[in-house]
Amino acid sequence: MTTAPSPLSVFDSLESEVRSYCRGWPAVFDRAQGSRMYDEDGRAYLDFFAGAGALNYGHNNPVLKRALIDYIERDGITHGLDMATTAKRAFLESFQNIVLRPRDLPYKVMFPGPTGTNAVEAALKLARKVKGREAIVSFTNAFHGMSLGSLAVTGNAFKRAGAGIPLVHGTPMPYDNYLGGRLPDFLWFERLLEDQGSGLNKPAAVIVETVQGEGGINVARPEWLRALADLCKRQDMLLIVDDIQMGCGRTGAFFSFEEAGITPDIVTLSKSISGYGLPMSLCLFTPELDVWEPGEHNGTFRGNNPAFVTATATLDTYWADGQMEKQTIARGEQVERALRDIAAAHQDAGPQLRGRGLAWGLEFADVNRAGSVARRAFERGLLVETSGPQGEVVKLLPPLTISAEELDEGLEILALAVRETS
Repeated sequence: MTTAPSPLSVFDSLESEVRSYCRGWPAVFDRAQGSRMYDEDGRAYLDFFAGAGALNYGHNNPVLKRALIDYIERDGITHGLDMATTAKRAFLESFQNIVLRPRDLPYKVMFPGPTGTNAVEAALKLARKVKGREAIVSFTNAFHGMSLGSLAVTGNAFKRAGAGIPLVHGTPMPYDNYLGGRLPDFLWFERLLEDQGSGLNKPAAVIVETVQGEGGINVARPEWLRALADLCKRQDMLLIVDDIQMGCGRTGAFFSFEEAGITPDIVTLSKSISGYGLPMSLCLFTPELDVWEPGEHNGTFRGNNPAFVTATATLDTYWADGQMEKQTIARGEQVERALRDIAAAHQDAGPQLRGRGLAWGLEFADVNRAGSVARRAFERGLLVETSGPQGEVVKLLPPLTISAEELDEGLEILALAVRETS
């Protein structure tokens, strides 16, 4: 008698041990549409993960899919390095007219490579080139990517250890509320900057997430961000906002820093900028910072033209009339109400909720509880991940296009998962 091989056998035997998400979701996924994924047996899963924020407009969004298929069928350019193409021109024009001009943002646009960490590396390199200094300040529980420069400004000890070499020229400072409000904001940071005996080299820049996603959905207050922008200006440091996960409408407005009323010197975007999950990233910066020599920073896949096509369709469809922002805020309020009900029903577990727009986290006092909740949610047909330094936060990133009914369905599954793991 022969036994059929496990559907996961080839992954277990051939794929590297570095794989992670598939360990929490032991299914072989076959197709996806909107807010749902389907495994090869046809079972449906509501997706509150959205490609770690790379699928803000859902899976196989029909408008974006149509634009992509039409482009491919007419033999449009696929790989273009940094050559001028009609697809890139259409994206730049839409990005300027729909995103930058209405917000009075003066940014130049750089295509540094296809991933978020490519954009961060470009931002750090540019800041050092402009200021002639090496040091970069980041914040506790930050996450900026897995390449060496990005890891140097990332807080997570496990991820940093994977570098295998010293990570230098990065200095962490306390994020908003890291010290529980016991000290005035930036007291320690500014004292180090002004004290010639502090040992802190003058930084070229400060890099910050307005909402720390991987760090546990830690939300910076608008007044904290404004004070940080003011400190950077007074101390001649560039302000870099990493909007890779929280940009493209995740918090409501297109850029997550809009609520605070600040204009960063440099902004990084990736994840949902293509709209369709295709690799694409941007590094935006004010014109006076554009001191690059031709080819000084490049990358083979920075001209992913199919991504330009879907990105343009995304902007034209979802950002030309302002409705996307209103819907995201309304859906976020729906999530907040449900999480408050869950927290009230399980006060013994001490859950704490926090978030903005459609990025929310539910933290448990028992650091193992979030993982148990995520596993139970998967068994009931809901995909959620955990975040935070110890995986203590259940993290919710549903597509921005999710319906109110689908959102309620997923939140009910989450409530059951919390109850059943108590």
